[in-house]
Amino acid sequence: MTGKKILVINGHPDTESFNHALTDAYVRGAQKSGTVAEVIHIGTLSFNPNLQYGYRQRTELEPDLLDAQQKIMWAEHIVFIHPLWWGSYPAIMKGFLDRVLLPGFAFKKREGSVWWDKLLKGRTATIICTMDQPAWYYWLVYKSPGINALKKTTLEFCGIKPVRTVAIGPIRLSKEKYRDAWLQKVEQLGLNNK
Repeated sequence: MTGKKILVINGHPDTESFNHALTDAYVRGAQKSGTVAEVIHIGTLSFNPNLQYGYRQRTELEPDLLDAQQKIMWAEHIVFIHPLWWGSYPAIMKGFLDRVLLPGFAFKKREGSVWWDKLLKGRTATIICTMDQPAWYYWLVYKSPGINALKKTTLEFCGIKPVRTVAIGPIRLSKEKYRDAWLQKVEQLGLNNK
């Protein structure tokens, strides 16, 4: 069976992190299903994460960001894997999204209107987020601000939906058995192209 064209974006800057292992597990599962899976490790890219002029003046995209845009356009399903830091995703991932999801590429404001066109329609996504607290606590007490920001005000804003979310935690005090079980679950997500 041949699955979707999948892009996995790892937002953790440390290549030895558990997020890196989760990325490998997802890709391994996707490949077992016959799916073509591309990977972007944001921490290894060469780019300035600062959108210095906002949208007032164009900042030329570095080759790594042009390549990322091509991969996003190619993908049918995009998987974001990232840690939860201060309630949201790492700064380097925010900078990546700021620089890549530009007007004319990800969305287009309508002239004389508060509304916009969603240019990345037809794609789905999964967010896999690790944290050092129980996932239920992040949801119940904080209302999942980082996950909601990525899901609702970034991906769905650009037309990517549905967006599935998977919260994994706590990681910091977890045992190897717990982490291994999650690696198997994430590999299964890749196998099922979810």
